[in-house]
Formats: sequence, structure tokens, C-alpha cells
Amino acid sequence: MKSYFKKIQVAIFTLLEGFRVTLPHLLKRGKTKKNRNISEPGYFETGDYAVTLRYPMEQIPVPDNGRYRLHMEGEDCIVCDKCARICPVDCIIIEGVKADEPLGLTTDGSKKRIHLPVFDIDLAKCCFCGLCTTVCPTECLTMTKVYDYSETDRDDFIHHFSPMNEEEAQEMLSRKKEALK
Repeated sequence: MKSYFKKIQVAIFTLLEGFRVTLPHLLKRGKTKKNRNISEPGYFETGDYAVTLRYPMEQIPVPDNGRYRLHMEGEDCIVCDKCARICPVDCIIIEGVKADEPLGLTTDGSKKRIHLPVFDIDLAKCCFCGLCTTVCPTECLTMTKVYDYSETDRDDFIHHFSPMNEEEAQEMLSRKKEALK
């Protein structure tokens, strides 16, 4: 019976000690530190501010040269396959079908001669090294500033960037297989 009351006494003292440590921080909670650029003076100074941000209303600014989520402009891709070849984890899948006539020009003036039915990036495999963006001759593959993305299903990490819809892509790929036979 003595040990039972001793445990209750220890629990009460532990709870009071936690309140003693937490209460001063709770009273300072009203003051929040404004987001500043890292190059501004006093960026690393600590003060009497709340540590947490009210996410997603408040966000820490991201640097311009960061490597975050990949994005591809399908209309500008010339299907050179350089990005898929340089990828160290093979997360980029490209399939092209040669066109009978030129398809037009990209935004930088390169001629498009190949249809792009499949351009998939598996962001679950991607190590965000940025090699694919540096070798892209038309600069259609870029890194965006989106860094906070999560999915509940692994299949949702596969992003399809083909300018064609799924039916057109399947039809074009089946015609390519028939032509190879």
C-alpha cells in the first residue's frame, strides 16, 4: 500500500516539474518570430519567441537553388533520353515513337521529331540529385520549390508527364510494336 501512494506522489511531483518547465514557454507563446532571409543580419539570434510555425499558414522560405520535386514540360521534350541514362537510380522511364513528319518546334527552337507517349518519374526512387535537370538540352525538366508532398499510396509517387492522354499513348505504342514485327 505504501508503494502505491509513493508512486502517486512521484507522479504528482513529476507533473508539477513539467509544468514548471513548460509554463514560461507557454506564456511567451504569443510572440512569433517573423520569417527572414538567411543573409539578413541577426538571422541566427535567438529571442523570446515560439519555436514552432503555424504550418501551412507560415512557412520557412526555401532557397532558389534547392533540389525539390521534379517537373517536366512535355511539349518541350525532344526525347533525347539523356535524363534517363544519367539517372543513378533509374527512376525515369521514357518511350518515344518516331514521327512521320516534324512535329514542330520547342520553346527554345529545337525540332521535335519524336512523339512522347511515356514519360514517367518515380519520385519514390528519386534521390533528387538534379543530374537529369543539368543534362536536359531543352531545359524542360526542372526542379520546383515544392518540398512538402506526401502520399498514402506508393503508386501515387509515379508522375506521368506525357503530353498525350493514356488512350493515345497506348494506341501509339501498340502501332510501334506492330511496325517492329
